[in-house]
Amino acid sequence: MIETAVLERAREIADDVLFPAALEVDAADRVPASHLDLLAKEGFYGVAGPPELGGLGVDDMATAGRVVEILASGCLTTTFVWLQHHGAVRAAAGSALRERYLRPLCEGRVRAGVAIAGIRPGRVALRAQPTDGGYLLDGEAPWVTGWGMVDVLHTAAVTGDDTVVWLLLDAAEVPTVAVETLDLLAVGASRTVHLTFRRQNVAADRLTGSVPYADWQAADAMNLRLNGSLALGVAKRCCRLIGTSRLDDEVAACRAALDSATPEVMPEARAGASELAMRAAAALAAYTGSRAVLRDGHPQRLLREAAFLLVFGSRPPIRDALLRRLERR
Repeated sequence: MIETAVLERAREIADDVLFPAALEVDAADRVPASHLDLLAKEGFYGVAGPPELGGLGVDDMATAGRVVEILASGCLTTTFVWLQHHGAVRAAAGSALRERYLRPLCEGRVRAGVAIAGIRPGRVALRAQPTDGGYLLDGEAPWVTGWGMVDVLHTAAVTGDDTVVWLLLDAAEVPTVAVETLDLLAVGASRTVHLTFRRQNVAADRLTGSVPYADWQAADAMNLRLNGSLALGVAKRCCRLIGTSRLDDEVAACRAALDSATPEVMPEARAGASELAMRAAAALAAYTGSRAVLRDGHPQRLLREAAFLLVFGSRPPIRDALLRRLERR
């Protein structure tokens, strides 16, 4: 089966290439181009894309989640940058941009980031004003990953009538876009930035889709599913470094919870994965002993990455579920 071959190749890349270099990447200013080029060469930029256009044809979320988990167990930073790409693949497949962009995206010749935090629930920070020829973007897009390593940004903004529009922008420094690099606790080589748009003009032919803001909010929980696999990847690597323990069964249970979650319970499943990554990293530090605090070892890296995943891709229901777990209230 294609899924078996994809998972096996992901394991080989994670164990033979990504994990041996993870500490070096953790200290670098960007993910090595060779890592991303390898993922492109092996088809992983088009995991869900059609094989005839350079994709791998993986069409179920459970398998996609396993791919993310396996790669994240090798190097969270590399996987974090790569993961941002796939929303653009899905959007291009179902839009007027299919002919122009889908094959280059699936083959990794065009690489995408995503700018979605500007429309997060409770604070719409990025607005799109329709014009005769497209849209004018005004506002902020926090937490844009891969700057300098991606070619396009799949960007979400909200119009005056509360419609979310998705636009595929060129990821370029221009006078109408201000870039602020963020100094992160972990995954610093992801080159995550804060963008400010000042009446940035976007042509109408860069639109990949639109949806009422209320409908986007209703679907948002399930769109965050794969972020839970990042946490499972960190937990899984901790388990492997510790050896056989009860944590192994917890990883399997968390994976099953994510795979079976409905929108109503997805925040709880996401919280469970993030909490498990934190506990597994703490267990690895205790297991390792005093050397766990040295910068040349994996325990401190994994502990910082687990802390990062407590808040990355979060929403109020995920935060509340995490606090209940962490405070046992």
